[in-house]
Amino acid sequence: MEAPNVDFTLSRLERVISGPGKIATLGEELDRRGLKRGIAVTGKTLGSSPLLEKVTGAMGARCAAVFKGARQHVPRSVVGQLETDITRVDADCLVSFGGGSPIDTCKVASYAFLTSRDLVHIAIPTTLSAGEYTHAGGVTDETTRVKSGVSDPRLQARTVLNDPELTLATPDWLWVATGMRALDHAIETSYAIRHHPLSDALAAKAISLLVEHLDASTKTRGAEQLAHRGFCQMAAWFSIYGSMNTRFSISHLLGHQIGPRWDVPHGVTSCITLPHAMRFMAEIAPERFAPIAEGFHLPFDPRNPKASALACADRTAQFIAGFDVPHRLRDAGVPHAEIGDIVEPVMHELEKSQVVGRPVTKAEVVGLLEASY
Repeated sequence: MEAPNVDFTLSRLERVISGPGKIATLGEELDRRGLKRGIAVTGKTLGSSPLLEKVTGAMGARCAAVFKGARQHVPRSVVGQLETDITRVDADCLVSFGGGSPIDTCKVASYAFLTSRDLVHIAIPTTLSAGEYTHAGGVTDETTRVKSGVSDPRLQARTVLNDPELTLATPDWLWVATGMRALDHAIETSYAIRHHPLSDALAAKAISLLVEHLDASTKTRGAEQLAHRGFCQMAAWFSIYGSMNTRFSISHLLGHQIGPRWDVPHGVTSCITLPHAMRFMAEIAPERFAPIAEGFHLPFDPRNPKASALACADRTAQFIAGFDVPHRLRDAGVPHAEIGDIVEPVMHELEKSQVVGRPVTKAEVVGLLEASY
């Protein structure tokens, strides 16, 4: 046995506000921070929903503009449009409302202003993708359809406001798929080469909460549904806390390229790639699966970790199969003849991030894509 010898860097997230009806406190939060010129950032669907009025109404006169152009996979041109609005109204804060697309749009747009202004980001998520808890944002080149990213601690949202009432209009398929994204976060932080005891503990709790509450959060109604959704939001938070320390592994790297290449939501990519990535990692680092087994309430034998790790992969596949979401790349409309097109970008990310713990070959990446197909 050796003493722990690891570092853990905390983010600039200062406050997480949780509870039904908490959107009403948004104005107080802006006042507390002395913010007066905010832009509400959302996408087309929520942009035409009465729910947006709850956000802008709570912002009141502090709302200097509303940006409704956020789109899936964060096209570079959309980011440029938001940057123009930030300059036009001299914004001091961005209030993202929706899923990962408006959240990442805010982070990537803020990156252009890091040296010129302190843009405070307040995130109001309506899905479980959990991008509000990281200081990295993805952006897609619309010409090549290749996704890249920006990362800086100053891009971290300062406040996250989790109001389960605002999630009720989220389509069930999207809520469930982003719940699987949260499951992917928890599992991949656990078996990441840089995993940490704190993120291990939170990942195990996140898995347990999702198993207990995700299905019920779509099948119940009233106060009971709000409770289940509130616990799912907690799971999303726990799943990704500390991820900038641990980073993710190969399921995420596959999803980063599958998503923009064939316009597949990242929650859906997790439904497809996660069990295969787990089986791959069970061959490489089965000893890292103990928190995953704990979350699924499965036995873990450190003397035979591979068997336990493979059982975790099977349990994950069974859990995903219980929901009406795509389970294969072919179900998501991905042409088989094109899957080789993303091998090189995936290899580039693998070489850059060094998340697996050993070199991964092109043949292995192709094998994972074929298994996912």
